[in-house]
Formats: sequence, C-alpha cells, structure tokens
Amino acid sequence: MASSPPAAQLSRRRFLQMMGAVGAGAALASCGTSSRAILEQTVPPGGFGTGSYDGPPVTLDFWNGFTGGDGPFMRDLVSRFNAEHPNIRVQMNVLQWGDFYPKVPNAVAAASGPDVGIMHIDQLATNAVRRIIVPLDEMIAGLGLSAADFDPGVWDAASFQGEQFGLPLDVHPLGFYANTAQLEQAGIRDLPTDRRGFEDAVAAMQDAGIEQPFWITATWPAHLMFISLLHQFGGSLYDEAGERATFASDAGVEALAWLTSFIDSGASPRNVANDAQAQAFRQQRNSLTWDGIWMMNEWAKVDGLQWAAAPVPQIGERQAVWASSHNFVVTKNAAQDPNRLAASTTFIAWVSERSLEWAKSGQVPARASVREDPAFRELTVQAALADQLPYVVLPPSVPGIGDITGPTFETAVNEVILGQRDAEQALTAAAASADQLLAQNRDKYGA
Repeated sequence: MASSPPAAQLSRRRFLQMMGAVGAGAALASCGTSSRAILEQTVPPGGFGTGSYDGPPVTLDFWNGFTGGDGPFMRDLVSRFNAEHPNIRVQMNVLQWGDFYPKVPNAVAAASGPDVGIMHIDQLATNAVRRIIVPLDEMIAGLGLSAADFDPGVWDAASFQGEQFGLPLDVHPLGFYANTAQLEQAGIRDLPTDRRGFEDAVAAMQDAGIEQPFWITATWPAHLMFISLLHQFGGSLYDEAGERATFASDAGVEALAWLTSFIDSGASPRNVANDAQAQAFRQQRNSLTWDGIWMMNEWAKVDGLQWAAAPVPQIGERQAVWASSHNFVVTKNAAQDPNRLAASTTFIAWVSERSLEWAKSGQVPARASVREDPAFRELTVQAALADQLPYVVLPPSVPGIGDITGPTFETAVNEVILGQRDAEQALTAAAASADQLLAQNRDKYGA
C-alpha cells in the first residue's frame, strides 16, 4: 500500500486476508447440541417476540467490525435506538474483523460474548455449525417478513441446511469508478459498459497523455476483480455444492490474461501494492478503478476530485460482479434469556427498517422495500451499484468457505500479476490446495 489506508479499507481488507488463519485458530463449540436444539430447549413459542419489547430493562451486547467510515453510521443508529427504547440498552463493541471472528466463538462459549452480532455472509454456515448462532426463521416470521422482502441471492446465501441464520442488512458489491475530468480530457463523455468500450477508453486516455489510467494491484482488490471476471467468462470458483474448486479453468486463465494485459501494455504500473490503486485514484494518477461500494465516501472527501460510479463493465459473455453482505445474527447466549432474545428481535427489526440510513455508509440495502423507496434513488452511487444485484457473485453456504480464499486463488492471482507464475500453472496448484482445504473442512465441521 502506498500510504496509511483509511480505517474502512484496512479493516475490511484485513478481514478478508486473515480468514484462513481465523478458520484454523477458532475452536469449535462443544458438540452434541445443534443450534435448532438450543432454541427448542430454551425458547418458548413466540419467544423471539414481534419487534415490540415491553419487558423489564435489559442490556444487549452488540458486536461488529465497523471500525472504519461505516462505524459512525451504525453508532448513530444505536444511539437513536437507545433513546427511543428506555427499557433496552444496546452496548456496541467494535473490533477489527480479523479479531472479531476468532473472538466471538470463544466469548459465546464462555457466556460473555454478544447477544447480537454482524457477520459476513461467508461466515454464517461456519458459526451455525459451531452452534454459536441460532436459526432466525421464527424471528423473521414473527416480524412479518419472508424471502420476498429481501434480495433473493443474499437471502439464499444466508440459509444453511434449510434454515436462515442471518437477517441480511445490506449488499456491498464491487463497483466501477472513473475520474470524469480525465475521461473528458480523452474525449469520452460516458463511462464504458463493455469490453470494447473499456479498452478503447484506456487507449484513448493514454493517447491523451494519461500514461497509466488503469492500475492493476497484485493483491487487494485484484482477487475480487478476478472473481468477477471468472464468472463473466463463464467460470466459477466452486462447484454447486461448494465441495470442489473449479477456478482452474479456461475462464480463470482468460480472466487473468485480461488483467495482466494492462500491465503488459503499460496502462498499469508493475508491482502495484495493496490498495495503492485507491491512493493513486485520490491523487488523480489512476483514472479508472474497480473497488468496493464503501469507497464512495473516501472519494467524496477528496477536494477537486471529479468522479462517477457505475456497475462493473461486462468484459465477458455475461454480467457478474463480486459482492458480500452484512447480516444480523443472534447468538445462543441471547437465546437462553427470553428478555434478551425478545429485545434482540426489537433491535434488529428497528435497524433493518432504517437501513436507508445505513446505506449512506456505502451499502445497498438488502430489503426490497428500502431499495424501492424514492429516497434511495437519490443516493446516486448506491442506486447505480444496486443495479448489479441480479448478478452478484456470493459464496456458497458451506462451513469454512471463508478460509479458502487467501491461501488458494488469491495467492494464485498475486503470483500471476507479479509475473512469478504462469496463469494455468498457478490456478491448477491453487485449486489442488483448495480441494484439500474443502475436504478438511468437511471433516472438521461434519457438514
């Protein structure tokens, strides 16, 4: 990375890079009691409540990893909730995501962890198997919600073995950002939407004296770009069951060839470090970049930077883009206390209904009703990137799936972009490693 990154970038990047270590280090909860059994043993019918808590005063511990620019938005929502609910006090504990995931299972096992938490979608199945979080189907039904109220892809990804373990709060996809002043310098008025338009725009900018308009990093966010392109070219990361790696394919090789072509042509510097393309975009040395929706608030802070956002261009034969999602979860600790459980339902429902405010942190609301609100269309960046929801690429609901990225295809992408290894060779080796890890996870989690 060229310089100290904003906290939002650091926490999210660190989380995604550390998941392999987290998966190996976090202990499984005690065996013998399923998440469903925890509910059946401790929660009477209707125990989740209906989102309106009138019981005795209760304190809820709410843990999340919103350490960056998104943190103040959630903190404000929590403060407003507390002010409106004198019988519920929500205490928010914020950790780096890389610390959050190993600490939560141990804390919950010691009956000292959160009642309510936020988890990324690729962590739900893992923590369901560990019996750290409980199914939310009864809560969701009690709130009068169903699958129809949420983006279908995110809803399905939050399901494990036929039960919902997360209530989706948002979707955060990769987006395409452009320096509009530099596009205009090259005679381009509209952001390109397809391969030819994108490649022509890069060439036109070089002709206009902008020597390196599209920086390709060796690490973050190159592997997210690879996922998007892999699926655009007709490939996939894993088979449908999430049991075998499938990224060592012609589509994977083609995706990496497209990325490295900009280095070969001089449109990108070589050996671009972690997030250095984002710093260069701020400094107007990098004209076009693909990065997370959350970066919108970072660009907005830069005086004199003229920029616009659009969906990631369709480079391959179909549209596809990487995305993740934050989900509310309820731990088994809360499920063992009727008052905390009902209060947790009230808190989750209240924030979910106000996810338009959360969207301002750089997110697309998961709830359809919020996205259909005319006020959401006024959030121009979020609304533009929400158009990608029908084709976002989300991980399969498989325990331990978050452990696979770092040591496998992310490493392969790094090696190829640095010119250390041939694409086919790197992806083949990474896929073999991924298959071993997937098999180990099936043994480890018994799922």
